[in-house]
Amino acid sequence: MRRRPPLSRTAPAALAAATALALTACAGSGVQGRPGAAGLRDPYFADLGNGGYDVRHYDLDLDYDPETGRLEGEAVITARASQDLSAFDLDLRGLDVASVTVDGRPARFNRARSELTVRPRNDLRAGATFRTTVRYSGAPETVTDEDGAREGWLPTAAGAVALGQPVGSMAWFPGNHHPSDKATYDIEITVPKGLRAYSNGELKAQRTVGDSSTFDWHSGEPMASYLATVAIGAYGTSTSVVKGASREGGLPVRTAVVPEEAEASRKVLAKLPEIVEWQERNFGPYPFSSVGAIVEGRDAAGYALETQTKPVFPGAPDTPLLVHELAHQWFGNSVTPKTWQDMWLNEGFATYAEWLWSEDHGGDSAQEIFDQVYAGKGDYVTENIGNAGEAEAVWAFPPAEPTGADAISDSPVYYRGAMVIHKIRQAVGDDRFRDLVRGWTRTHRHGNADTRDFTAYVEKRAGKDLDGLWDTWLYGEGKPARP
Repeated sequence: MRRRPPLSRTAPAALAAATALALTACAGSGVQGRPGAAGLRDPYFADLGNGGYDVRHYDLDLDYDPETGRLEGEAVITARASQDLSAFDLDLRGLDVASVTVDGRPARFNRARSELTVRPRNDLRAGATFRTTVRYSGAPETVTDEDGAREGWLPTAAGAVALGQPVGSMAWFPGNHHPSDKATYDIEITVPKGLRAYSNGELKAQRTVGDSSTFDWHSGEPMASYLATVAIGAYGTSTSVVKGASREGGLPVRTAVVPEEAEASRKVLAKLPEIVEWQERNFGPYPFSSVGAIVEGRDAAGYALETQTKPVFPGAPDTPLLVHELAHQWFGNSVTPKTWQDMWLNEGFATYAEWLWSEDHGGDSAQEIFDQVYAGKGDYVTENIGNAGEAEAVWAFPPAEPTGADAISDSPVYYRGAMVIHKIRQAVGDDRFRDLVRGWTRTHRHGNADTRDFTAYVEKRAGKDLDGLWDTWLYGEGKPARP
């Protein structure tokens, strides 16, 4: 999830053809549909997401003018109906909708808060693949989250950056904005000449016509909408390859850095290939077809975010933060939580990746870091968690049961979550632990999983009951007694 830098760290044509073949006649024949649900009853964001369909692909065509702050957009959303539908909802915050069509035919629509309700001319059959086109425009919002963080569309000195966790993506494109509905993406961004536009996945085309430049990005692996990003600015860019990656020809690396952070970022970004190689040995094959990073100015946002294939950083990251956000490509991005309650699976693993990196690279061992967090003192605690009161807050609630939407980024999710992972390692031994982790990322690659899936998986692979571990470290209230 969002990783705030501690105070001490100042912080595609084939798809179109396939879609056309898949479009199913949805009209008539006595279909009696019902409206899809306007929310998925997420434990922390009940109104987020929508029922009745599953998105397969987003094709976004965006035009942004930083001087006016105006965004012009067209979203083509290819989805499959999971029930007979008379209407369905899309999440969209702000912005003006000019028109909506379903399979090329005008559809009625209305707005209520962050819901765009679409009523196709004819009901849609369960199992039918349908394509919705929404044309919209306006000044996209910067959203203040439950915990006070800023997300959505964030204007920067030269352009803007879009960050979506947990609800910000609906500020710049309509969709089914819940982590349980993943899809592939094509994102085309037009900006004033002289600026660059970055997004997830691979750059498929780039062209300049007159005073505008357009950048076409493609993400061929499924992605939750909160991990989608657009970054617009006067970036310096670089490309390289992770030669040891588990794919023929290596893994492409592409980074974008604002000029004022170029020097401070150079040394740490040079470690990116080494970090990915190390993570592949520990977590299994890298799950996407490219990797990289986007370094914004320090005032862009107060946190780093693991946007898919290219994490976004507010200023030059240090090595542990880069390790953390890249680990999320496995834990959170490939294996994505079913609900926002399961975020400890993202943050616990990504935080533990930092501990493992330290252990393997001459720093404190994971056990030594665990001991410091438990004691609430030591260099790791001071540099990462904070003062005594902040260290005590690690025990404020069990990592699998945050106290509310405003707590899903709090320290128990990160640090006590990592302690759960370490206790599993102690319970099964180092060799089995490594196999267990690699098996988890393989079993749920490009899918969704929750805490119950994880505990059942661990017990099956461990070959023994671990109820005591779960009851004490994962679900237990307060600070556990040290065994």
